[in-house]
Amino acid sequence: MVFASGIFLYLFLPLFLLFYYASPRRWRSATIAVASYVFYAWWRPDFVVLMWISTGLDYHCAQAIVRDRAAGQRGRRWVVLSVAVNLGLLAYFKYFNFAVDTLNHIFLPFDGPVLELGKVILPVGISFYTFQTLSYTIDVYRGVAKPVKVFRDFMCYVAMFPQLVAGPIVRYNSIADQLHDRRHTLDKFYRGVLAFQTGLAKKILIADVLGNVADEAFANPALSTFDAWVGILAYSFQIYFDFSGYSDMAIGLGLMMGFRLPINFNQPYRSVSITDFWRRWHISLSRFLRDYLYISLGGNRKGTLRTYLNLSVTMLLGGLWHGANWTFVVWGGYQGFWLVLERLCGKQAVYGWAPKPLRIALTFVVVMIGWVFFRAADLSSALHFLSSLFDFSSGAGDTTQHVLTLRPIHLLAAVAGAAVVWLFPTTQQLVARARPAWVLSLQVAFLLAVLQLHYEDHVPFLYFQF
Repeated sequence: MVFASGIFLYLFLPLFLLFYYASPRRWRSATIAVASYVFYAWWRPDFVVLMWISTGLDYHCAQAIVRDRAAGQRGRRWVVLSVAVNLGLLAYFKYFNFAVDTLNHIFLPFDGPVLELGKVILPVGISFYTFQTLSYTIDVYRGVAKPVKVFRDFMCYVAMFPQLVAGPIVRYNSIADQLHDRRHTLDKFYRGVLAFQTGLAKKILIADVLGNVADEAFANPALSTFDAWVGILAYSFQIYFDFSGYSDMAIGLGLMMGFRLPINFNQPYRSVSITDFWRRWHISLSRFLRDYLYISLGGNRKGTLRTYLNLSVTMLLGGLWHGANWTFVVWGGYQGFWLVLERLCGKQAVYGWAPKPLRIALTFVVVMIGWVFFRAADLSSALHFLSSLFDFSSGAGDTTQHVLTLRPIHLLAAVAGAAVVWLFPTTQQLVARARPAWVLSLQVAFLLAVLQLHYEDHVPFLYFQF
């Protein structure tokens, strides 16, 4: 089930809110957990068991850490168990097929054996809820968070459907107090509805419209330079509005239930450097990688060279977290390269001398080039697309050679996307102000998005695959 669907908008969400507010306060977390299991099981009921394994394991590991501490021990064995099992499950379901395909590719020139093993199905959202439960156990071990007192609260924390399958990754200590004591007000509910409507409009009216252009561009082997830049611009807007739209909806749904979830995007395409970009893009993942990987590797505490190595390793693994494909590894390495280069320049862009508008433009171009690897099906396709971007002899000014099907609606979506990216305040700022003119405009956009849903057979979110 996805948010952008009739079954969610017309059936699941109204019924959930009815049961939620009809439940006694002490059982509302349990109501969220049960509803979330139904939400997740709509896709594959058997994979709910996998979520229960992570939930039960990390709950008991945290309790065991506390018992060991009371007995004068560190409890290290329990955090090791949690890390091993969680990452083991993630590695199996996410990277098994990738490992088999890579081995077969290595053996091919040597007439080696071909491994024919059954394909493993990737559970939706496993990367997000695995990191979430893992962060809980680690934080309890580090003394950053206190263990949850009631198991149903922990079930709610892990399974909460607004951010279950595509984030943001919520740290337990940031939401612990809200799990057992949160305020429900009409104002909070109202602003939650506005945030949800904003996210749905961004996803349907901008991301999905421009996604058609991006799909056509990356499926076409004969692009002019102009078409290639149009295609990667369309994808840059698609991935931002798809993912930030989902995050807006997740935050909005959280507000409807009395929760304040962390923001995941802060105008990332206004960044003046790649370092700045990673402070603004997918903020919950950036903080997770920083706190649990980069700092654990030593951060910047072990010398300059080690700092650069730690940055590179963190971004390589961050790229691999996004998907089992060498394109994601290269994308992570590309991001790490720019982060290291900017460290050498004093944590600013190599073009830090330029005026701010130019720094923003150059950073956006650097990010767009990186998205080529993120979107391409394989490395050869990515390199071919890159060659189209910079082959200025391929008919950039000859409209007869353009192969993309561009309609007025695509131009309208691109203009709207550019305005939101570079001119408008953030969703959180707009929702907080809730000025009548904006609210009225939002209702029109939301209505158009809902009407568009009736013409779409399938409306997935890009980040479900991660």
